[in-house]
Amino acid sequence: MRTLLPGLLAGALALAAAAHAQSDDIAVSLAWTRAVGATAPTAVGYLTLRNSGSNPDRLISAETPAARAVEIHEQRREEGVMRMRPLPDGVSVPPGETVTLGPGGTHLMLVGPTRALARGERVSLTLHFERAGQVHVELSVEAAGTRQPAHAGH
Repeated sequence: MRTLLPGLLAGALALAAAAHAQSDDIAVSLAWTRAVGATAPTAVGYLTLRNSGSNPDRLISAETPAARAVEIHEQRREEGVMRMRPLPDGVSVPPGETVTLGPGGTHLMLVGPTRALARGERVSLTLHFERAGQVHVELSVEAAGTRQPAHAGH
């Protein structure tokens, strides 16, 4: 058991770190998605972005091998109706601020998933920022219908 403990600890730390990523100024945390079947037309990606730098940045695109394309979308209520629209200019991340991409608001739309996403899996995602460049993160796959990731309160 003693020889197993370091390996288990390293694995747990790697899993915790996978949902968190950082460039020099941009930190990504609480990165997650919901489980979908193999024939789902879309999936979603949620995460929190923190800009600790002194310059504004912008999330301009993303990509994952788990979908044909990733689009940045906004969902908002207009005249009593929820509407979704793409944000072709991306999402601004002002200096010193935190921006959350979450259910019912701004999110990543994973268009044409290439496979089923099963609860407990991790999905590789590359975010592209105007200033910070590429930031690699893994989305934890939560149960279908989940409104927040299991690790949100930890």
